[in-house]
Amino acid sequence: MSDDGWVGDLMGDERDPRSGQRADVPVVAVLGGGQLGRMLGLAAIPLGVACRFLDPVAGAPAAAVGPLVVGALDDPAALAATADGATVVTYEWEGVPAAGARTLAAHTPVHPRWEVLEVAQDRAAEKTLFRRLGIDAPTAVAITDRADLDAALIGTGTPAVLKTCRGGYDGKGQQVIHDPIDADAAFTALGGDDDVPLILEAWVPFDREVSVIAARGRDGDVRCFPLVENTHRDGILRVTRAPAPGLDPALQADAEELARRILDEFDYVGVLAVELFQVGDRLLANEIAPRVHNSGHWTIEGAETSQFEQHLRAVLGLPLGSPAARGHVAMLNAIGALPPADAVLAVPGARLHDYGKEPRPGRKVGHVTVVAATAHDLDDRLARLLAIAPGTLG
Repeated sequence: MSDDGWVGDLMGDERDPRSGQRADVPVVAVLGGGQLGRMLGLAAIPLGVACRFLDPVAGAPAAAVGPLVVGALDDPAALAATADGATVVTYEWEGVPAAGARTLAAHTPVHPRWEVLEVAQDRAAEKTLFRRLGIDAPTAVAITDRADLDAALIGTGTPAVLKTCRGGYDGKGQQVIHDPIDADAAFTALGGDDDVPLILEAWVPFDREVSVIAARGRDGDVRCFPLVENTHRDGILRVTRAPAPGLDPALQADAEELARRILDEFDYVGVLAVELFQVGDRLLANEIAPRVHNSGHWTIEGAETSQFEQHLRAVLGLPLGSPAARGHVAMLNAIGALPPADAVLAVPGARLHDYGKEPRPGRKVGHVTVVAATAHDLDDRLARLLAIAPGTLG
C-alpha cells in the first residue's frame, strides 16, 4: 500500500453505488444548492466529508461539488432521498420550509434545529425573540390592517420601514414610508390589502451596518468571528470589511454576548449570523440568519477557519477552529456580472470566486476577497478593485 493509502482504496474498498464515494465517508445533506451550498461543499472536500444537495434547479451552483437531488425543498420524496444515509442534515438558506426539516429530524440529526427556521422566517417572531432575550432592537409593531398602520406610525414617526413578516431578501419585501401620505401605497405594494402580515419598524439613524458570525459546536463551545462592517446599495450587500474599521473591543464583546444568547436559546449547532445596526456605542439587532452568511465570505481566505469549514465542524461534532482574522480583509460582491478575472487577480491579495451562475441584473454571481497586512494597504487594494467594474463589483 502506498503512503497515502490510495492503492488500498482502489483495490477493494466499499463505495456508495449512487455516488462512488467511500461508504465510511460522513455525508452532510444540505437543503438548498445555491452558492452557499457550493462553498460548503468546497470546504468539505479537504475534511474528507461528502455533501449531497437538494435544490429545485438542476443546474444549481452546488451541483459542481456534490450529488444534487432535484426537487422542491418541501417535497417529501426529495427530502427523504437527500437525507438517505446522511450523517447530518443542514441547510444553506433560512427559507427552507421548517416542516420538512422537522420531519427529517425524526430520523436524522438536523443542525441548526428546525425551530430556529420558524423564527428566522418571520420578522415579528424575530423581534419577539430579541425582546425576550433582552437584545436591543428597533421598535417594531405588527400590522394586520390599514388602521393598524396609521396607529403605528403615530408611535414610530416617519421615516419608518414597512416590511412583510415573511419572505423578502436583498431589499425586497419592504417599503420606506417617508411621510404618512406614503402609507397607502406602501401598504398596497406589500400586499396588505390581501391580508399579508406586515410589520412596521422605526427608522434607525445608524452609524453603520455591522454583523457578527458565531458558531456553536455540539459540546456548547462558541467561537465568534470579528465584527464586520457592511455596505449595502439598493438593499444588496456590496462590501464587507473585516474586522470592522475602528472596532472597539467592548463592541465586539457586546456582539458576542447577544449572539451567545440566541445560540444558547436554541441549543444551536452550526453557524449563525446576526445583522446589526451600530448607533454610537450600542448595537441594535436587525435580523438573524441561521446559516453561513454573505457577510462571512471574507473568511475563506481571510480567517484561520472559514465560516464554511466552521459550520461543517460544528454540525459533525468536530472541534471548532480559530475564527481569528488573517490581517485586514474585504469582500466585494459581484452583482449582475463577473468582473474581468485578469484585472482582479492582478491586485495583490485578491481572489475571485465564480458561482457558476448566469449573469442577470441584481443577481449575486460571485465575489472577490482581498487580504492585506495593514488597513492602509487594504484601502489601496479595495480602491483598485472598485475601479475595475463600477456598479458590478462592490
